[in-house]
Amino acid sequence: MRRRFKGDRTYLNWGMTAFFVIAASILFYMALSYMGVIGAKLARIVKILSPFIWGFAICYFLLPLQTNVEEKMLLPLMKKLYRKNRKKDGKQLARGISVLLCVVVFLIILAALVYMIIPQLYESINTIVSNSSTYFANLTAWLSKVLEAYPELENYVLGFVGDVNEDLVAWIANKVMPSLGSLASSVTSGVLSVVNALYNLVIGIIVSTYLLAGHEKFAALMRKVLYSVFTVEAAEKIRAGVAFADKTMMSFISGKIYDSVIVGLICYIVCSILRIPYVLLVSTIVGVTNIIPFFGPFIGAVPSALIILMIDPMKCLAFIIFVVILQQVDGNFIGPKILGSTTGISGFWIMFAIIVGAGLFGFWGMLLGVPVFILIYTSFRNRVNRKLEKSGLPSNTEDYMNFAGIDPVSREVIHTGNRRRKRRTAEAEASAAEEIYREYTDKPGK
Repeated sequence: MRRRFKGDRTYLNWGMTAFFVIAASILFYMALSYMGVIGAKLARIVKILSPFIWGFAICYFLLPLQTNVEEKMLLPLMKKLYRKNRKKDGKQLARGISVLLCVVVFLIILAALVYMIIPQLYESINTIVSNSSTYFANLTAWLSKVLEAYPELENYVLGFVGDVNEDLVAWIANKVMPSLGSLASSVTSGVLSVVNALYNLVIGIIVSTYLLAGHEKFAALMRKVLYSVFTVEAAEKIRAGVAFADKTMMSFISGKIYDSVIVGLICYIVCSILRIPYVLLVSTIVGVTNIIPFFGPFIGAVPSALIILMIDPMKCLAFIIFVVILQQVDGNFIGPKILGSTTGISGFWIMFAIIVGAGLFGFWGMLLGVPVFILIYTSFRNRVNRKLEKSGLPSNTEDYMNFAGIDPVSREVIHTGNRRRKRRTAEAEASAAEEIYREYTDKPGK
């Protein structure tokens, strides 16, 4: 009778682990070797899926508006209209009207940007470029008048302004003018880019319409796939994480957009009252750059101030004072009312997220770096807190301030003040015991 070989599963598990580690290392090496090819393929896939990415993005931003319009306005109205009709309740009609209204609002905003703001911005920029030499002459005359009592400083400042003017003229002559020779190819590529963008936008609007009309069904399908692939516990954790990510991203991005629109409108109104030149261009720069956290106000204020400085230095000073006041009002009143009192992370981490995001992904990294970092930071913090609580250790960060160690028996945090106090108490008790011993030994007959 043959005996079946009973192997040790420990060795089998170690062997499988070693195999998968080696296989993963080989795949990682191949991925690094073919990084350029993989990047090109991924870029092509993203380009093909661009209309659907646009559609998901448009749907994501319009969904809160569509939900509020349907639930708070149309459904109560439909209940009154279909009160006597037992076959229909008006939900489909409410859904269709709400989707149509959202798409119309999106198109109106897009048309306003294209037909109202962009032409005026182009005209302002064109005027600045055409009159740049005049603006530099005015700036030079104003600086000479202001600094005439300080000849050394005047020579230095005017020399610096002259160098900037010469560099600008040389850049136009050597870079801009020769590029006009390839204008035909540039126009052709520009037209193709515009056509491609319009194609993506139109298809994206159509995709967003389908998604808005049936977002409950699409969400149900995603949940169905999620629970079929993962266990219930894992699926619940993933669903909670996605819900938190959705809440964080939506509240941050939409809040920053609303905040920037308000800041841009305030800037436009006040600059119009102060008669600041190129008010629409300046207000647009200030409003758009305000979307970027932390660095946005400085990024928008510097080029706007330089534009105004070349035309009217005194109005430039008034603009700088106004921008400082506006940013203080926005940072202390407008922003907290819209975004909440805090993002949950310190200013150091906000600066870290913006710098790293900008270095990796440019403008979109600066815009989305903070909410993405909030997700990573919160997930890591929750995992650390759960690990500490399982070990019976305090998870509050303040408990680790003035930290001197943890008692291995009671698992209590020992603070530096408590340790000094205990040491002083022990020293006092030892000193008292020593004094009693001396008194006892100094008695006669002892």
